[in-house]
Amino acid sequence: MALLTEYEVAALLLSLKVSLTAVCCSLPAGILIAWVLARFDFPGKSLLDGVIHLPLVLPPVVVGYLLLISMGRSGWLGHWLYETFGISFAFSWRGAALAAAVVSFPLMVRAIRQAFEAVDTRLEQAARTLGAGRLRVFFTISLPLTAPGIVSGMVLAFARSLGEFGSTITFVSNIPGETRTLPLAMYSFIETPGAEAQAGRLCVIAIIISLLSLVASQWLGKKAQQRAHGQC
Repeated sequence: MALLTEYEVAALLLSLKVSLTAVCCSLPAGILIAWVLARFDFPGKSLLDGVIHLPLVLPPVVVGYLLLISMGRSGWLGHWLYETFGISFAFSWRGAALAAAVVSFPLMVRAIRQAFEAVDTRLEQAARTLGAGRLRVFFTISLPLTAPGIVSGMVLAFARSLGEFGSTITFVSNIPGETRTLPLAMYSFIETPGAEAQAGRLCVIAIIISLLSLVASQWLGKKAQQRAHGQC
């Protein structure tokens, strides 16, 4: 007997697809916003910081509802995207990735921002004094030194995306093969009489993936830190 059924494998692969897409698509914005928050003082900085971290304190259902009324087929932005580019997020895996990206974005930004704040600004100032432009300093000094924080932020965002439930089911529903990720598949099994074993297997898989993510985060973080300091 196979360890997992075809249905369970589909939910697992969809979860990995959604989580990886969410992390990769939100990473550039996460690095940029973390850098701005760590290096600049400007009017409205506290407000921007609060908006970025708002998904951490809002109920996931509220996040999903806000996505539905803004990015749904009838939403003000979703309607424009569909009419202009033919892109639709509602009731598709792309919408699940968007929901996962929104709820995991604060964790990514927080980890990367702390890494930027830990970089000695005197190194950046010395490079600027020697004639390097702001962008060159960013890409040759700041970014390499924050690599461990970036890796940590990516893994945290991936793990959070993998476990997202509330905003996903509110925004894109629970469609088998399209939006039914691991948490939604577990929910379906829990709601089905006699399917406790299937729910248990998916629970074990989710725990294993999360543990592997944390181990990978520590290993990659150490490697990145060694590389940043010129060690082998």
